[in-house]
Amino acid sequence: MSTDDKRIREFAYQIWESEGKPEGQEARHWEMACKLAEAEALAPKKPAKASANKTPISKTANGKAGDAKVAVPKTKAKPAAASKVIPPGEKALEKKPRAARKPPAV
Repeated sequence: MSTDDKRIREFAYQIWESEGKPEGQEARHWEMACKLAEAEALAPKKPAKASANKTPISKTANGKAGDAKVAVPKTKAKPAAASKVIPPGEKALEKKPRAARKPPAV
């Protein structure tokens, strides 16, 4: 079995699993897997990131290089909150501001 056949078999299995392991869909899964493997083979190869091999930048607490080094953490963008994700076909509901409550009458 060639490497291509193994890759197609892996894709077909992943498709089969993702669809809930239906019976009688082998030919369709195999065709989909062949197309995925072909697209993967034609896609340009991306070189590995150069920054992956670099060591983290160390600085002192005041931001200057020195003897007492503190690793500076990298910040990443946070994903959108799940409450903000709107399923397709649904309208976004705008929340109306609450009216201020009146104090109880004495």
